[in-house]
Amino acid sequence: MQKPCGFTVYEFRTLRYNSRMAQKDFLPIGNIRLDQQLRFTAEIDKMTSILRRTMLIDGSRRENDAEHSWHIAVMTLLFSEYATEPVDVARAAKMCVVHDLIEIYAGDTFAYDLEANKGKAEREAAAADKLFAQLPSEQGAELRALWEEFDAMNTPDSKYAACMDRLQPFLHNTLTEGHTWRESGTNRAVVEKRMAVIKEFMPEVYKWVEANLDAAIAKGWLKP
Repeated sequence: MQKPCGFTVYEFRTLRYNSRMAQKDFLPIGNIRLDQQLRFTAEIDKMTSILRRTMLIDGSRRENDAEHSWHIAVMTLLFSEYATEPVDVARAAKMCVVHDLIEIYAGDTFAYDLEANKGKAEREAAAADKLFAQLPSEQGAELRALWEEFDAMNTPDSKYAACMDRLQPFLHNTLTEGHTWRESGTNRAVVEKRMAVIKEFMPEVYKWVEANLDAAIAKGWLKP
């Protein structure tokens, strides 16, 4: 049986066991704020074990959440000139590194899996409650606010961050023979809906997206 984050039950239990053992080794010094921050830093290391459906470009394995978050955060440094509104690149990069932290508890939900997406908002809100409460209150509130802003996608910074979040796996698909498109049997309309924020907010970049959609259909990677 597979867990939402891509583990077998055995692997998931082993991860939880190893995590508990590692946390037992943490040496607090009595500075409550610092101890909270360090424990949180250890906790988010779990992102390296949350597998996504996206294949690495070299085709060797699926990427994990930490790799994805790092990748799109770097991408925010590169593409702001194509945004239709001014963006705060530093804030967008923060959103990129924060946006998937809740998947430590909620697991990764594949964008094109309709069944898995049922209840996603509730799972992720519960995960956010658990995760951000582990930080000093004002830091937890700041990170949660960034996560919520990214999810709402109604500000220039969050739209830009969302564009990076969608562009990166799309790029990977174009360089791995449409791996996740073929695996899921996805069609063009579904992908276009996912990429709509790029069409709206970065129309010059969307020209490249559209050309690759045409190519993917011609090669049989994506259904018309």
